[in-house]
Amino acid sequence: MIETTAAVLTAVNKPLELTTIRVDDPEPHEVRIAVSSVGLCHSDLHYMTGTVPTELPVVVGHEVAGVVEAVGSEVTSLQVGDRVTGALTPSCGRCVNCEAGHSTQCLRLDDVRRRQRPAFETLDGRPIERLASVGAFSQHILMRDNAVVKLPDDVPLHVGCLLSCCIVTGVGAVFRGAQVRPGSTVAVIGCGGVGSAIIQGARLAGASAIVAIDLDEDRLKAALTYGATHVINGGEGDTVEELHRLLGDGVDYAFEAVGSARTAQTALALARATGTACLVGIAPMGTELSVPALDFFFQEKRLIGSYMGSGQAREDIAQFARLYQQGRLLLDEMVTRVIPFAEINEGFELMKSGDVTRIVVDLQS
Repeated sequence: MIETTAAVLTAVNKPLELTTIRVDDPEPHEVRIAVSSVGLCHSDLHYMTGTVPTELPVVVGHEVAGVVEAVGSEVTSLQVGDRVTGALTPSCGRCVNCEAGHSTQCLRLDDVRRRQRPAFETLDGRPIERLASVGAFSQHILMRDNAVVKLPDDVPLHVGCLLSCCIVTGVGAVFRGAQVRPGSTVAVIGCGGVGSAIIQGARLAGASAIVAIDLDEDRLKAALTYGATHVINGGEGDTVEELHRLLGDGVDYAFEAVGSARTAQTALALARATGTACLVGIAPMGTELSVPALDFFFQEKRLIGSYMGSGQAREDIAQFARLYQQGRLLLDEMVTRVIPFAEINEGFELMKSGDVTRIVVDLQS
């Protein structure tokens, strides 16, 4: 067991508190990682604001990259000194979903994540929860070996962390979730980190038109650099009418990356007959959707969800790293600013600005 510094959430809607905690030794199939970089994600805010419940105290943060500094007795695929990012969705590899290639829906996830002892504790021995069994806002963390992916030496850690969440979620939703066809048309509602990744995925998939939709002009301008061919400001006029003016009868694929009932309904309305609306944004607990039944009967539309890229996260992250190495996947451009650990609360305030795609925290500064 070691002592380290972590940003702990002790009460909903309160700032994170930098404090000293204890981190357990790795269990046989775990590694301990010295965390270098963590991206600030809107998913963290759901827990910090209470829209998704969690037990307290808790260390949130999950979009992580760092260096392996200790390995469990049964770990053979990793060694001390490896530069890594997290896949976030450890899987058993043996249940029906894992065997069908849907490891993000592992039926034994709770068993895989279960530990004999708390991973994090206060100095007086009280357990501290970890978001997604990661708790990345800590200078040292524990992760299962099958939830860790090695990074090539030429992928910097401050951009490599994006692969673990916003990139695998957004690009994965395109390739694995909706399975966008080359030449098809795409709309993306919400152009933050995940939405920007969806736009890049659509570009990589060969979409012939990519319509970025947001309320902020700075984000729409950035969307054009990631591959959007058209932009619509959702606060000006009727979004559906404007898209029909641009592309006719709607798009083949509409992605929602905000996490609200209203934008989910808009995504379905943007889809043409036989088109697909894919929900990627995490909506607050208790959110319900009301959608026209006739859209499915007469127009044969599809409404699907995509969680963490809908695929094999470790394999996909490795492939996306290669796309970055080739200059085809833009990551450096997505990192708006790197801030020191002590400014983490200010970082969440910066996320409210439209000219921010991703804020990354350097936990070693």
